[in-house]
Amino acid sequence: MTNTDDTWLAQAIELAVHNVTAGGGPFGALIVRDGEIVATGQNRVTRDLDPTAHAEVQAIRNACQATGDFRLAGMTLYTSCEPCPLCISASLWARLDRVVYAADRDDAARGGFDDREFYELFARDRSTWPTRIDELRPADARAPFDAWLAHADRTAY
Repeated sequence: MTNTDDTWLAQAIELAVHNVTAGGGPFGALIVRDGEIVATGQNRVTRDLDPTAHAEVQAIRNACQATGDFRLAGMTLYTSCEPCPLCISASLWARLDRVVYAADRDDAARGGFDDREFYELFARDRSTWPTRIDELRPADARAPFDAWLAHADRTAY
């Protein structure tokens, strides 16, 4: 970790603390490229009634809008807390080069945000999950992917 990492993490923590004083959750994030902030995000779950509006996801959404690209290669996500499975997945899909966090999942659990439950859930058989997940395969289940593959102007992920 570099002094620059410390500086960016301090800003992510500051975003999180400010968000708490504004009535939001204790999470803040920013995305940096070449020493410049591309975008920031704060937890907006309760404000926006959106369970996906985590600080990291908000920062990723904002960075994609700012850059005009859904790929954030060459960028680093700095976040006030260890990303939950949703946010790690979003970071991977965004192709960020790096994720740097301050507090960890135990700190989050102490604050009432127990992400460990989800990490443990993914390791268990789906039949034990609280939400039922069922596969139903009609004859045309592959049709969207066939259409995708046949579309010459598709944007590769």
